[in-house]
Parts: sequence; structure tokens; C-alpha cells
Amino acid sequence: MTGIGRVLVIVYAIMALAATGRSFVQIAQRFDEAPLAYTLSAVSAVVYVVATLALVFAGRRGWYLVAWIAIGFELVGVLVIGTLSLMMPELFAHDTVWSWYGRGYVFIPLVLPFLGLWWLITHRPGARARATEHAVAAP
Repeated sequence: MTGIGRVLVIVYAIMALAATGRSFVQIAQRFDEAPLAYTLSAVSAVVYVVATLALVFAGRRGWYLVAWIAIGFELVGVLVIGTLSLMMPELFAHDTVWSWYGRGYVFIPLVLPFLGLWWLITHRPGARARATEHAVAAP
């Protein structure tokens, strides 16, 4: 993995660490204050960890599928939680990673899944090998 793929993995890894740390502290110290919000933070942490691993190993077909599922789930999560936090702020008196579309993380959670899906579309496993085969086979 090179270029933008490497940067994408690094950003996902940073988000995984940040979300994991945030959810751990929230759950350990104040879970009773906002169980829904803090559970959603933990879910986002798991999604970022899985997405990071799946992107690293996305050259393998199974991991490529896992990356699609994780990043698709992330996109739906950030859009649904972001919208709910705007429309029903009483549910999210305490922020999650995806509240307000990731406002607490400079909206990176909103942009990241779009970049991740774009990367997956443009880097399908075997696509490079097929392109090389066609180039070699062509006279």
C-alpha cells in the first residue's frame, strides 16, 4: 500500500485510537450519565479498528469485503447519528464520535468513509493483476 492508501490507513488508525480511548474513559468513568452515547462511541471504536485492519489487508478478497462492510457501516452510522444528534439533541446530551457528524473530530468522521469507499472502488483486489495481464497480452 502506497500513497493515499497509506495516508488513509494512518487516519483510520488514529481514529481507532482516539475513539477507543474516548469510549474507554467515558464508559469507565461516566457510563450511567449517557449509556446510549457512550455505547455508540464504543461501537465507532470497533468499526474504526476493523476498518483499519481491513484496509491494511484489503488486497485479499475476504478483507476487501470486510473493509466495504465496516466503512459502509461507518458511513451509515455517522449520517444517522449525526442527523439524530441535530434533530433530537436530548438523546445526545453527551457527544459520541459521530455526533454532529463528527464535529468533535473536525468532521473527519463525515469525510473519512467517503474517501475510504472511493479508495476501495479504485483499488479492487486483482484489478491491477488483470490490467497487467491485458497490457502484456496486447500486441
